[in-house]
Amino acid sequence: MKVLAFILLVLLLMLQYKLWFSPGGLPEVWQLEQSRQQQLSENEDLAQRNQSLAAEVRDLKEGQEAIEERARSEMGMIRKDETFYQVLPDKQAEIEEK
Repeated sequence: MKVLAFILLVLLLMLQYKLWFSPGGLPEVWQLEQSRQQQLSENEDLAQRNQSLAAEVRDLKEGQEAIEERARSEMGMIRKDETFYQVLPDKQAEIEEK
């Protein structure tokens, strides 16, 4: 009976060793799960970004408002019948802030 218990104990220890220290053991599984979670999070962020870009492309294809907004903000363009006013900060106020 003692021999059988010893053999079972040795087998249990060998299995525990493989579980904790061999390639494919629990530490590697935990690391892979962490990597998987990070990848899922990154994929979700990229999916949201893709949806945003798709909406922007759709706006640019369908309407003139999005194109006009981009022209105004990024290129400083104005229409023929508009007047552009640029308000500059007061130099005295800038000096007092410093």
